[in-house]
Amino acid sequence: MRFELTDIFLSNLRTAIHAQNGSFVAEQLNELYSPDIAEIFNHLEIEEAKFVYKLLDEQIASDVMVVLEDDVRERFLASLTAKEIAEQFIENMDSDDAADVIAELPFDVQDEVLSLMEDSEQASDIVDLLNYDEYSAGGLMGKEFVRVHLQSKALECVREIREQTHDLEEVYAIYVVDDDEKLIGLLPLKKLIVSPVRSIVADIYDPKIISVKTNAPAEDVANIMDKYNLVAIPVIDALGRLVGVITIDDVVNFRRNEDTEDVQKMAGITALEEPYMSTPFLQMIKKRAGWLIVLFIGETLTATVMSFFEGQIEKAVVLALFIPLIISSGGNSGSQASTLIIRALALGEITIKDWWKIIKKEFSTGLVIGIILGFIGFIRIGIWSYFVSSYGPYWYLIAFAVSFSLVGVIIWGTLMGSIFPLALKRLGLDPAVSSAPFVATLVDVTGLLIYFSFSIMLLKGILL
Repeated sequence: MRFELTDIFLSNLRTAIHAQNGSFVAEQLNELYSPDIAEIFNHLEIEEAKFVYKLLDEQIASDVMVVLEDDVRERFLASLTAKEIAEQFIENMDSDDAADVIAELPFDVQDEVLSLMEDSEQASDIVDLLNYDEYSAGGLMGKEFVRVHLQSKALECVREIREQTHDLEEVYAIYVVDDDEKLIGLLPLKKLIVSPVRSIVADIYDPKIISVKTNAPAEDVANIMDKYNLVAIPVIDALGRLVGVITIDDVVNFRRNEDTEDVQKMAGITALEEPYMSTPFLQMIKKRAGWLIVLFIGETLTATVMSFFEGQIEKAVVLALFIPLIISSGGNSGSQASTLIIRALALGEITIKDWWKIIKKEFSTGLVIGIILGFIGFIRIGIWSYFVSSYGPYWYLIAFAVSFSLVGVIIWGTLMGSIFPLALKRLGLDPAVSSAPFVATLVDVTGLLIYFSFSIMLLKGILL
């Protein structure tokens, strides 16, 4: 049954904690999963959480630590000694999770924790992982995996698996290596089970295997696992030696963090390092004000552009009525295109090499959408002018100016929305910073130029 944290449950639990009623607390948590307990921890004070933590099984306690919100885990670890961190948490974690947790600690505490670990091999694995870039395959991988050698017999493989899986929660695959520890294939569990015990791995393994190198970008790893529907992927070093494995949960976490960051950037916000409710007020101002200032300055150019056409507006005030319509349509079309291209780049659906195809597709899309909206705009002005005289006897010329402007602005918006992410990607920058507000601001300014250019062309000598 799915657990749902209620105020009553939390209140009863905290009452028991304050009464030091460990048996009641343990009973309440006994049937819960690690993420459920972590959710409870997010609502407890540090001392309350420490009391609960001591009641948990060591493995469950470590799992809870991994899934805690970053700021909660940081405050929790800060209240513990290096010895407590090493013995109670790190030694029961997978190497990749342990490396992530240790990376959040101050450097002096990191060294102390590693030196206090009883398992020197695990400590060595963690140090190795800490040396890799956080957003690379090496930074995502774990050191726990099952490997067998090419010349091993099936019975020896079973023994080896039993030995190696002692510290593994799940066995995703059995990897085959040669005498130099180079990855050469995969041994399916089913094939191992049905093969005679005297079979040689060389006769039953599958040499066809997909792997990534330690320096591969995490985004590429995620795309590869998506493409081939993998739950785990082996990681090799520059010499082709098997050094780690990335599992699907690591990729899901990476994707979630990246998607959150991209959404924030696309909204014109510098990515938050902490959850929304945990972000300090001044930091929230700093993260949001920067882009808003840039966008505000950009929007002031709209007033500058309008000042150049002040005489035309004075002669035909009716033109000003359609300015919001023109610039909002252009901005919306640009935002749509920008969002689609950024997402397609993130998923690996397109690359920079596809730029010409993308431009042709967006131009055609913008043209058709512009014609549709232009037609609707023309009809709307025509119907309105039938009932009122606001647009005067030359309403049809105004309608043509608005319609042509809509076509031009929407084509321009879709082109800018698609080109900006590609240009930033080509420069090695994050495409997400070509956010919808930024593109919309650019199109607002240029949209006015397009609108007044068509207006002057069609109404010169008549209204202007």
